[in-house]
Amino acid sequence: MTFVVPKQYSFLPRFYRLASVSVLSNMMVPLAGLVDIAFLGHLADIRHLAGVILATILFDYLYRVLKFLRSSTNALTAQAVGLDDAKAILLAGLRSGLIALVIGLLIVLLQYPLQKIGFTILSGSPDIEASGIDYFSGRIWGAPAVLLNFVLIGWFLGREMNGVVLLISLVGNGSNVLLDYLMIVRWGWESMGAGLATAISQYLALAIGLIGVCFSIPRTALPTALQEVFDWAALKDAVALKSNILVRFLALISAYAIFTNLSAAMGTIVLAENGLLLQIALLSQFTIQGVGMTTQTLTGNFQGKGTTEQMLPLLNVSILTSLLIALAFATVSLIFPDTVFGLLTNHTEVNKHITSYIIWLLPLLGFTAIAFMLEGYFIGLKEGVILRNAVLLAFGLGFTPLAVAAWYFHNNHLLWMALVSYMMTIIVVLGLKLPRTFDSQNLQNQELMPSS
Repeated sequence: MTFVVPKQYSFLPRFYRLASVSVLSNMMVPLAGLVDIAFLGHLADIRHLAGVILATILFDYLYRVLKFLRSSTNALTAQAVGLDDAKAILLAGLRSGLIALVIGLLIVLLQYPLQKIGFTILSGSPDIEASGIDYFSGRIWGAPAVLLNFVLIGWFLGREMNGVVLLISLVGNGSNVLLDYLMIVRWGWESMGAGLATAISQYLALAIGLIGVCFSIPRTALPTALQEVFDWAALKDAVALKSNILVRFLALISAYAIFTNLSAAMGTIVLAENGLLLQIALLSQFTIQGVGMTTQTLTGNFQGKGTTEQMLPLLNVSILTSLLIALAFATVSLIFPDTVFGLLTNHTEVNKHITSYIIWLLPLLGFTAIAFMLEGYFIGLKEGVILRNAVLLAFGLGFTPLAVAAWYFHNNHLLWMALVSYMMTIIVVLGLKLPRTFDSQNLQNQELMPSS
């Protein structure tokens, strides 16, 4: 008996093919930080580990906030592909690339005030802060490459050019491991070496992406597209979508930055424990964000083509897939804590009490999986306003009250509960908005049907 996939689920092979590549590409930034921490976590002095965990907050804020460049580029490109508009596809990449380059250069130029402001806000002892500044000073030079890689990966994923994205990810992550080994283990550059290794690996990945661009764009279309890059009306629409997605990333990273800063206020050991747990949480989240990117791509593509009857099945598949991934990360950490966290550090004073908080990974990663898929769906529809309002409510009502209570009572469990509440609030708000999007899609399909 042959099993026939229902027509509305015919996208499944395409979904999983694209999702596997999206996951690998999305893990470039967290894997870079994880590799840095793993190498530094085995040095004799714990201050290098704690310092990099502290400095990583700033890069999380900078880079994860600025991932709106990738998400918006992906959404714009996917819809242009659905409409089969070659010029719009090219312009989506060019306009986003221009914005990314300007922001990246500004970050490099303003690195000193960014460092001063960042480490003034963050809490840490002088020796930990010194180690964190060394890491920051090395890694910050990679900012232009990181942001341009965001745009290129979003653009290639929107075009479903999986091979190029996979190659960018392999070169970026592989070179980071090699350079970390050379600069930390062999040359003894400690925190500074970890930062420089990550920065250089991003430029190597960028070189691969630019080569991919040269081989994938029609040369004859480029002069015309370049003339329209500065179409201010089109730029205004693109910036509006990017700014709303930017708010989403700002709210998310602010919650994690406050979480880590409050962890530091509870002591070096709590900071290290929560930092290691967050590495697992962030690795899981970056993985499922790859599935969310696929949801964005296919949602935008389906809307562009008018095949909106596949959107609800797509959302169901993406939520189930991301839940399985997230719960796998949490379950492995719960069952094998010594193995998992032993890979990251050999400091027994950190690993001794970390099991008290591992249980929070289950609800946090589970709710995050659902929230990220809903966000990907709304980004694919270019419903930036709905997304913006949802995350602001989640930050103001879901996260902040519990974070304040955690600080007041000096309670780490309340701090973890604040992150869980943030994700739960997003699910509730976006879930309430879902029926309206399905109604509008049905109305659009009826308008496109020929009258009898």
